[in-house]
Amino acid sequence: MPTASLPAAASPEYLTAALRNAGALGAGRVSDVTVMSSRDMLVSHIMRLGLSYDGDAAGAPQSLILKTALAAFAGTLRHAGRHEIAFYTEVAPLMPGDLTPRCFEGHSDPDSGNWHLLLEDLTETHRVATVWPLPPTARQCESIVRALARAHAAWWDDPRLGQSIGTWLEPEATRATMRQFAEHYTRFAEQMGDRLPAERRELYERYIEAGPRLLQRYHSRRDVTIAHGDAHVWNFMLPQAPDRDDVRLFDCDQWRINIGAYDLAYMMALQWYPDRRRLLERPLLDCYHATLLDHGVRGYSRRALDDDYRRGVLWHISKPVWQHAIGLPPLVWWNNLERIFLAVDDLRCRGLLD
Repeated sequence: MPTASLPAAASPEYLTAALRNAGALGAGRVSDVTVMSSRDMLVSHIMRLGLSYDGDAAGAPQSLILKTALAAFAGTLRHAGRHEIAFYTEVAPLMPGDLTPRCFEGHSDPDSGNWHLLLEDLTETHRVATVWPLPPTARQCESIVRALARAHAAWWDDPRLGQSIGTWLEPEATRATMRQFAEHYTRFAEQMGDRLPAERRELYERYIEAGPRLLQRYHSRRDVTIAHGDAHVWNFMLPQAPDRDDVRLFDCDQWRINIGAYDLAYMMALQWYPDRRRLLERPLLDCYHATLLDHGVRGYSRRALDDDYRRGVLWHISKPVWQHAIGLPPLVWWNNLERIFLAVDDLRCRGLLD
């Protein structure tokens, strides 16, 4: 990409100011920017920028990741960008430093909906475990789950939740969300026709009716944390060095106060087909619980985790409908629909609606 075509946030002058404000650049200045890679993701655009400097630039990053909105979703997901900026600027600085990439700047324009993040480039030290949709190895999955548990433990029942960090949804707000979901579901069911069998339609109708009761677990405000919200295994970067265990979480635009096990249900029940899930589900839940205990969580039993996990699996039957509503391709939501219903049946989650 020619330098003249770079977005404003990738100009040498802009990057110089941003890095200085972040304490990552001294008296030197960014003299040149090259695009090392540029690609569209599912709902965002990622550019890897190489930086050259004039003057004193000791310790300054040699490359950065610039994340911006994908044009097709700039309107429908404009709040997601601001939400992710809030994660990197408000939440991540209060967490252990080896759990997320460093953020040098986050900026959003409420009028246009444009936003961007300037993030640490981990390309040389970390990698995503596999190419989607191939699941990682069991060992890689354990590393990912341990990192997720550490992130959850850092915020477990923290008194700042809902005060200075995140927002509690009051019962009326969650009821409004369920009403919105019901509207999306009606359109989804109409478009699906006979591809959505009667028994699944019945489950969705029971799920919508039981919404207030299902949400009592959230409204208890006990054994809760900051959940990632989009915790599939491809949103974690694993270290390339075999002697390191500093897995990093990224793509945190869906973070919220929630039950931690819902991230695990999203990772396994929504994303994996039955054979893989059945093989790894119990060991990974054991690993998650043990890591919580190792990092100071008390009073949360292994049985409680199982109960929360089953609730999370049931809750995620809503995910394909939401994904359909925002315009994600069927390649995403159709496979999620099939997998989550297989997990619901395996784990007898329909009984939670009795």
